Amino acid sequence: MEVISYEEFKKMDIRVVQPVKAETISGRGRILKLTVDIGSGEMRTMIAGGAEYYKPESFLEKKFVALINLAPRTIAGVASQGMLLAADAGGKPMWLTVEDAPVGSRIT
Repeated sequence: MEVISYEEFKKMDIRVVQPVKAETISGRGRILKLTVDIGSGEMRTMIAGGAEYYKPESFLEKKFVALINLAPRTIAGVASQGMLLAADAGGKPMWLTVEDAPVGSRIT
């Protein structure tokens, strides 16, 4: 395991986010395209794995934990502007969710 400094950790912008739209990507059975509210009405596009386990609508009306200042990465022709965080349970993502915190709340 690689160790990072506290200063490196402070650079990460981890927030409570909420998908407002989720859709399949043609020809891609393992990923979904999400439009995510990261707070103050600012929207980001994110690609999420696990489409073989979760239907797009299962992401709606839930709040997730996401890293939002990750450098964009093009996946399946879509620029992903962040990453939902998940535990890996034998290859199946178990998304980290939040119930009571407002969208945009920073994780510290």
